[in-house]
Order: sequence, then structure tokens, then C-alpha cells
Amino acid sequence: MRWDPRQYSRYADERGRPFLDLVGRIGADAPSRVVDVGCGPGTLTALLAARWPSASITGLDSSAEMIASAAPLASPRLRFEVGAAESFSAAGVDVLVSNATLQWVPTHRDLLRRWAAELPSGGWLAFQVPGNFAAPSHALMRSLASSPRWADRLGGVLRHDDAVDGPEQYARLLLDAGLSVDAWETTYLHRLTGADPVLEWVRGTGLRPVLQALAPDDAAEFESEYAAGLREAYPATAHGTFLPFRRVFAVASKP
Repeated sequence: MRWDPRQYSRYADERGRPFLDLVGRIGADAPSRVVDVGCGPGTLTALLAARWPSASITGLDSSAEMIASAAPLASPRLRFEVGAAESFSAAGVDVLVSNATLQWVPTHRDLLRRWAAELPSGGWLAFQVPGNFAAPSHALMRSLASSPRWADRLGGVLRHDDAVDGPEQYARLLLDAGLSVDAWETTYLHRLTGADPVLEWVRGTGLRPVLQALAPDDAAEFESEYAAGLREAYPATAHGTFLPFRRVFAVASKP
């Protein structure tokens, strides 16, 4: 799937806050090797170099467009490379971070078990995934995609609300894997401005599979109908448009 770094970065502050909350719970003092799996345009990955000034930092992403956008941030201690999360090994990694990425990996539960086994003693694994698949933004998208108008072209394109688990399920998985775990969830309330801001938000992430599955004229038609539903579900107010966004976090360490 192709990504647009500029569209994704349109709400950089709102997308960045969960990353900061996640990394703030990692207790590693002086790791040697830190990896950000699903680094996107790299702006958040660069913060890891400041957090751990003696570490070698690697940003990994399956999108060549994202890695190209991140390239200007590279330094002797910070490098970026194209690679799939499913193929990455946590062996020798002191801190493995994955922010808003694993929801795209259907086998991520097995992947977490493998990473937990591969981590060295004293290693840390921290990830965050969106927990909003039942929210109107996603429910409306799925409902429209399954309607008679679109079902033949969009069947199986979108993920459903079982794409991720809750904090308790992830805590159990990681505890069973032998890690110590801190898991939680937070619902952020984003105040967005501009025309159709929720549509603009999902254009950078969850709507991308739909847009890429349709021809341009059909994509515009789908967006128009979808935007009308979003305006009703997330009405504009005198203070902007409010978008509640639930996220699920887990930070684990290996004894």
C-alpha cells in the first residue's frame, strides 16, 4: 500500500502525542540499539536519538515513500531503512518501539510472541495501536464499503474491529511470553479545524486502502458519500470538530 507522508503528517502533533506517552513509560537507561518498527516519516524516531544519546537508532518502515521522507533526518547514529515488521527480528535489540503500526499486521499477536522470545535479557518492547475500529469513523467506512454500490470492489479491503485487542489481552499475551508488562488505554479528544477534518484525518491512514482500490472518479464519489456521514457523526461546533480517539498501549521488559 502506498503512503503519502504529507497527508499523514497533516496532524503531526495529534499523532505524535501517543508516541511520547508510550516512550515515556520505557525504563531503559542506556540502551545500545533502539529500533522503531513502523517509523513513518521519521520525525518521532528522531526523538529517540535525543532520549538515548549513546544509542544507535534505526527506523524501519515498509513504505519506501515514508523512508524517503525520513532520509534527511539521518545521522551517524540514526538511520532509516525499508523493511516489513513481520520480517524483523528483535534479537540484539535493547528497545523495540512500534507506534500505530501493528494494526496493519494481521499476524501481529504471533509477531509479538516471537519478538518477546528474541529480545535479550533486559530488553524492552513498547507498542501502541489504535483502538477505535468500532468508532463511527471506521463503522461508517465499513458500512459504505459493504453497500451494494461498492461491495464488489471493496469486499475484504477494510479491517474490522478485531484488528487489535484491548490492554488486558495484550498484557496476558506478554505475561505468558515471560515479560513484565504495563498495559493501558487512553481516549484522546482531538479538536480539529477546517473543512471535513475527520475525512482529512482518515485520508492519511484508514481510508488509504479504499482510495487505492478505486479508480479516481469512484474514489471521489465514495469520499463524498463518506464525508456526509462523517459530518453527521462528528458535527462541527463553534470550537471546531471533536474527534475522540481510543488507543491501546503496552510497555514490557524482559527479566
